[in-house]
Amino acid sequence: QVQLVESGGGLVQAGGSLRLSCAASVRTFSSYAMGWFRQAPGKGREFVASISTSGGGTVYSKSVKGRFTVSRDNAKNTVYLQMNTLKPEDTAVYYCAAGGFIGTITSEYDYWGQGTQVTVSS
Repeated sequence: QVQLVESGGGLVQAGGSLRLSCAASVRTFSSYAMGWFRQAPGKGREFVASISTSGGGTVYSKSVKGRFTVSRDNAKNTVYLQMNTLKPEDTAVYYCAAGGFIGTITSEYDYWGQGTQVTVSS
């Protein structure tokens, strides 16, 4: 069983930055690919970014590529999402997820956190 806890969300003005963290309570964290997804009110859960087990491979959605950076620290069992140049349309609940391989759809991930709210004001 993998437990994931996100933190770092909040309210920020457009153009600002936030860094999300996701801490995993599992000994074998380095064996899981990790993903970030988001869900805005009234919309489905959307892929944001994912990172391979070693951190050597990353994938981003078109909407965040060049603005967001996903990274991980396997010694700390933590994955990060650095979000720069935030836009009002980035407002959503952000979720981290753990899975067996780097993927871009929700069904490819086995474990999910509870989410953290990110609100970007215009």
